[in-house]
Amino acid sequence: MSGMLFLLLALLLCILDLAKKLDITRGGFLAFYLAFMSHLPFFLIYLWVNPFHCPFPFNRISLLLLITGAVIWQLYSTLRLHILPFRKNESGSIRIGVLYGGQLLVKAGIWGMLLLVVYYGACFSFFPGFLHGLGIHYLIFDVVYSLIFVWLFLINGSIRILCTCRRLGILKRLIICLTLWIPPVNIYFTYYMCRVAKDEYALETFRAFSNECRKESYTCATRYPVIMVHGIGFRDLKYFNYWGRMPKVLSCNGATVYYGHQKAWGTIEENAALMKESIEHILRETGAKKVNIIAHSKGGLDSRYMITKLGMEDKVASLTTISTPHRGSRLIDFLNGLPDGIYRLIAHMLDKSFQMVGDENPDCYHSSKQLAPAYCVEFNSRVPDCKGIYYQSYASVMKNMFSDSLLSIPYLLMRFLDTPENDGLVSVDSAKWGTYKGVFQNKKRRGISHGDMIDLKREDYNGFDVIEEYIKIVEELKEMGY
Repeated sequence: MSGMLFLLLALLLCILDLAKKLDITRGGFLAFYLAFMSHLPFFLIYLWVNPFHCPFPFNRISLLLLITGAVIWQLYSTLRLHILPFRKNESGSIRIGVLYGGQLLVKAGIWGMLLLVVYYGACFSFFPGFLHGLGIHYLIFDVVYSLIFVWLFLINGSIRILCTCRRLGILKRLIICLTLWIPPVNIYFTYYMCRVAKDEYALETFRAFSNECRKESYTCATRYPVIMVHGIGFRDLKYFNYWGRMPKVLSCNGATVYYGHQKAWGTIEENAALMKESIEHILRETGAKKVNIIAHSKGGLDSRYMITKLGMEDKVASLTTISTPHRGSRLIDFLNGLPDGIYRLIAHMLDKSFQMVGDENPDCYHSSKQLAPAYCVEFNSRVPDCKGIYYQSYASVMKNMFSDSLLSIPYLLMRFLDTPENDGLVSVDSAKWGTYKGVFQNKKRRGISHGDMIDLKREDYNGFDVIEEYIKIVEELKEMGY
């Protein structure tokens, strides 16, 4: 009878959890699970072999029913924890649910390890006679099984975090993978992974809440369509968006988003002509009279030329430039110091590479030369701003060479060339144009790089939310009537 009751209880708990009437991954259920389930096979085998040691009156049938119930409960609860450790995902993202579940599994593994230490410490301290009477084979089996049982939580949780967390760069992932097996170093990195995962979940939950609040207000529903114009060395590709997550979020908040569709290595004049065609097509398609342009890096120069030189001043309401080298980049001066033959060879290799992915007639040599400070001085004198268009600009700053591994060397070169405040490619002074709105940076040691401003790595950083910043930019344009 006792065995049947235990079996029915196990089945009832499984059914209630499936029906979401209780959550076995929370509170006392999880504590009980971690404390006893890692030793369950040992207890069951020992009871089956030595039924007379059982504190309750079990016959063989009752004991078999008890074992069946215990096995069902452990299989269900273990699979449930490893597959779906987290139900109440308020972020609305499957990735974030997997990530947060990963940190819960890592924590469960850590608590499991601590409970093992307490368990074996108590056994050896208070019940040494019992352990000696068991036989070494029982003890070895229990130790091996319980360690594997707990380590599976740590491994599963770590894999989840390493595969889904956007805040962990390639270098950090590599360091974690190499040190995760080295105690006590792994204690720090497991704690670090959990903290990062928890922060990312909190951020995504806040974003989901903010987007839900903005849903009906169409915060980014500007009067005119938004045209996003990329910088040098990139194209508007369908499956790898230059602007990361921003276009989707802006669209979800009411913005009508299009792209400039200029070349990756086109000159300012070539790209301006292509942008003019794109914008005229957009105006015909939407029926709008003007557009708002948000341009990054060299895209700002392409846009300015198009507006002033190609007769588009009456079709553009505003131009927002982000990290645009309006006064050139000192990095080009450094590259100009190379022998011209080497410069042309590098440019030719880049041209060939981009031709393979569909860029027509790329001209890396001349398009990059147009970012030299001397050229930009001449460019600014012959491409003045047009009246009636709102020009505004933003800059960003890296705080050290470790802020962005992709731009470490360019950042150091810029520092060497006496431009300490730079984002790896463009200085703050060079990025200022029109109404200067300020510099993007965070309070942490990292800073914000040239690539961070277009969500290049799709990562989130403490103290800076690039997606929210773009929403604010478009929201302000809307409030100004653009």
